[in-house]
Amino acid sequence: MTIDQIPADRKKILIVDDDLDVRIYVRTLFETSGYAPVVARNGNEGLLKAKQISPDLIILDVMMPEAGGVSMYRELKADQELKDIPVIMLTGIGEKSFSHYLKMLNIKVKDPIPQPDAHMEKPLDHEKLLELAKKILD
Repeated sequence: MTIDQIPADRKKILIVDDDLDVRIYVRTLFETSGYAPVVARNGNEGLLKAKQISPDLIILDVMMPEAGGVSMYRELKADQELKDIPVIMLTGIGEKSFSHYLKMLNIKVKDPIPQPDAHMEKPLDHEKLLELAKKILD
């Protein structure tokens, strides 16, 4: 689905992951569940698409080449128009480790990066991901 084909009555979900298989799987999962998924391959592309479509939810991989998920997340939360978009971090890094990493990044920072709305570890549990997205979007 391209940006100009998004039906107005469907929630937009931006999926940012460098792994093609994950992008296809998660896009299909949300498309068949009645959402309007849009995909991006990295943080730079993800940030650009977030600005274009103002998604209702972002599913963001942490570890990606070029602009990774943490860089994109930091930029999202610093942008006045995008900062309130909920984010599910999708990663192979455990939630406790990721939370600790964010705490370390926030040491002596004027504007600390908030914790994401949710964290989900790979490999994906599609039922949990849909449940989590629905809970955040409702």
